[in-house]
Amino acid sequence: MSQVVDIRELNARIEAKSAFVDVLTMGMNNVIVGQKHLIESLLIGLLADGHVLLEGVPGLAKTLAIKTLAQLVDGKYSRIQFTPDLLPADVLGTMIYSPKNEDFLVKKGPIFANFVLADEINRAPAKVQSALLEAMQERQVTLADTTYPLDNPFLVLATQNPIEQEGTYPLPEAQVDRFMLKVVVTYPKLEEERLIIRQNTGAKPEPIRPVLKAQEIVDARSVVREIYLDEKIEKYILDIVNATRDPQLYNLSELKDMISFGASPRASISMAQAARAYAFIKHRGYVVPEDIRAVCLDVMRHRIGLSYEAEANNLTSEEIVSEILNAVEVP
Repeated sequence: MSQVVDIRELNARIEAKSAFVDVLTMGMNNVIVGQKHLIESLLIGLLADGHVLLEGVPGLAKTLAIKTLAQLVDGKYSRIQFTPDLLPADVLGTMIYSPKNEDFLVKKGPIFANFVLADEINRAPAKVQSALLEAMQERQVTLADTTYPLDNPFLVLATQNPIEQEGTYPLPEAQVDRFMLKVVVTYPKLEEERLIIRQNTGAKPEPIRPVLKAQEIVDARSVVREIYLDEKIEKYILDIVNATRDPQLYNLSELKDMISFGASPRASISMAQAARAYAFIKHRGYVVPEDIRAVCLDVMRHRIGLSYEAEANNLTSEEIVSEILNAVEVP
């Protein structure tokens, strides 16, 4: 009985603490027409302290959505346009010799910000990608013999274009795994596109004003971690992830030859964190199975290795995740 009371208290507290989410969402909706899933995914990454990779054809407001979020939260924002001639020093920073001081001075790179937009991340060579992804994982940068911690909150929001292969360097699976979510951005609906035309060809929009301080995000993250995750929900997460490694245990023997490698424990952690953040966005103090299903595809689609047989049958990781969700017992 005491547990029920605790849940009620927690629910009331989360409802009060998550009030700012509506203000943030409203600010995003004033600029971005439609794209509800994209906006929710960015908020999940923000609240769960996880980096987000957005994939979609040009012109779907990926960059605009990231920039808008950074403007609504009063934090430092930097954009890195990834190109084939980019160097790690262009991202991380470097040591510059000062003749006046007769010493080397640190020139910090654009990675030292709260929101880092890595635009078209797959256009830069592996050396630059790995430098960025190491900073994402370790939350620090080493220049010469000194290590500098990155700002808090620190969020990398990367975009990539799936239609062009020439002059690109696809992210290796081990590196793309550093992203908590991989979100596929789709075309807007017809009526939404009509609003987009009117919004972009009419009067000039008002400038975006911050509605939140960066420290409030840091505080919210600690509250998100308090959201109740039942043991049955934990088992549900573990079953979904384990089904990518041993599908035959879940009556999915036909998937065994389709998966070259399954998801790592990082997928389980990311799913739990993302589900808590999703519950927070919905002003709830506990995680339900629907929260897991809502975030599962974005957490898992980039963590499953497809075999040659799967590619020959035109089977995608999304279809595999959907089959797993249909097969695993819901608590």
